[in-house]
Formats: sequence, C-alpha cells, structure tokens
Amino acid sequence: MADTLETLSNSEATEILENTRNNENLPNIDSKYRLILLAAQRSKQLQRGAAPRVDADPRKAKPTRIAMEEIKRGKVNFDITTEK
Repeated sequence: MADTLETLSNSEATEILENTRNNENLPNIDSKYRLILLAAQRSKQLQRGAAPRVDADPRKAKPTRIAMEEIKRGKVNFDITTEK
C-alpha cells in the first residue's frame, strides 16, 4: 500500500479528494482517507494494464477518474481489515 501512495502524484490525489466532496455517500467507505487509498490502488492497477470495469476508454479518461467511477458503481471489491 505504501508503494501506491508514493507513486500517486499530487494532481491525482487532489482529483480524488475533489471527487470525494461530490460523492459523500459511497458504498462501504467510511472515510475519505480510505477512499483515497482504494482509488490510488485501483488507479495503479489500471495504469499497469488492468481492464476497466466500467465503460470508459482508457486512452481518453484518466485512470483516477475511471477508478472513482468504478468505486462509485460498486465494481471494486475490497475488504477492510483491522491490524492489532
């Protein structure tokens, strides 16, 4: 997860934060910080060649926008774990 944060550019992080203001009620996401981590990780997967799970042209849309749309539509599976 640390790799994901280190490779996330400031503009990508800003874009994710701006999208969180517009989408306050995202499914199963309890904080904007968790949303940033999830979107950053999915964006990284898309940049490495993963196929988008929504109708989007990866050549025209930024990976962060595609990732946010996937999260908004509930197409990204994730588990919240607690470390002790």
